[in-house]
Amino acid sequence: MTNLEFFKAYSANELKATYDIIAALPADNLQYKPHPVNRTAYEIAEHIVAHVYDLDVIANNAQCDERLKHDFENPKQLADEMKGLWEKALDSLNEMSNEQWENEPIELLIEGKSFITLPRMHMMWFFHNDIIHHRGQLSAYIRPMGGKNPAVYGYSADTV
Repeated sequence: MTNLEFFKAYSANELKATYDIIAALPADNLQYKPHPVNRTAYEIAEHIVAHVYDLDVIANNAQCDERLKHDFENPKQLADEMKGLWEKALDSLNEMSNEQWENEPIELLIEGKSFITLPRMHMMWFFHNDIIHHRGQLSAYIRPMGGKNPAVYGYSADTV
């Protein structure tokens, strides 16, 4: 199995977990944050979906100006939108050669300023792992927000 094939398979599995966490956010408490220095649940959720949007940009371009926000009305709508964006990015990877995946440089910009240039493979894994990191943050927010944590890698205390 190539790294590209592994990424596609692994990413497809992570889509469901990320979808379920975002959809489980209590819509009436999206401004929740556990400490004044933390982002709100809304801010983390929009950041995740902005990263998912960026996955397709990275798959199809030599440069990505990181999307920092992705406005939404409610968690279910955001989860559905994220699913479509994620599937679009995975579809884009189906057209990619291993050479393009492993060796084409992608420049990441933040607010128009060059931040780093990495091979596409490394940039995609960087964004993918950050999505998982932020999903973990949201999973720690759900119970204090009044919600129930869905199963991610097996049962949660709320799904037993």
